[in-house]
Amino acid sequence: MSVAKIGIVTVSDRASRGEYEDLSGQAIIDTLNDYLKSEWEPVYQVIPDEQDMIEATLMDMVDNEYCALVVTTGGTGPAKRDVTPEATEAVCDRMMPGFGELMRAESLKFVPTAILSRQTAGLRGTSLIVNLPGKPKSIRECLDAVFPAIPYCIDLMNGPFLECDASVIKPFRPKAK
Repeated sequence: MSVAKIGIVTVSDRASRGEYEDLSGQAIIDTLNDYLKSEWEPVYQVIPDEQDMIEATLMDMVDNEYCALVVTTGGTGPAKRDVTPEATEAVCDRMMPGFGELMRAESLKFVPTAILSRQTAGLRGTSLIVNLPGKPKSIRECLDAVFPAIPYCIDLMNGPFLECDASVIKPFRPKAK
């Protein structure tokens, strides 16, 4: 059984310059460690809010690193330099708008400004790319909402089988007939 590779991309000008510690990327890694029982390998990068660099990083993680899942954090708000959704859309073959819709609906339970978030998700080749917000607390809230669909999505694209700890997160997989 092969080890699943999962890309984690923090999009932040300040974190990429070392002005502060990347707590968001670590929050994704910690959450995935909580969720997953199967062995997985993180492919982790911190990059600035530059659309060309975001696109190149996403393409590299999917096309060269063979990540079945790439999770980004940051760059999803309305600020001028927040371009992660545009970069994601530019490199994806098909978009998966339900992910962003569910994440915003979940975040609205906690903050009214969730409507300002533009996270999205899409498919590139046989990989799923999911944009998360930049705050560590919001990362867990959003992943708790959408992750139950992620292992099955990866199954449908012939990716690695992600076994989850059902006491933490219960993925949905249809019962065999």
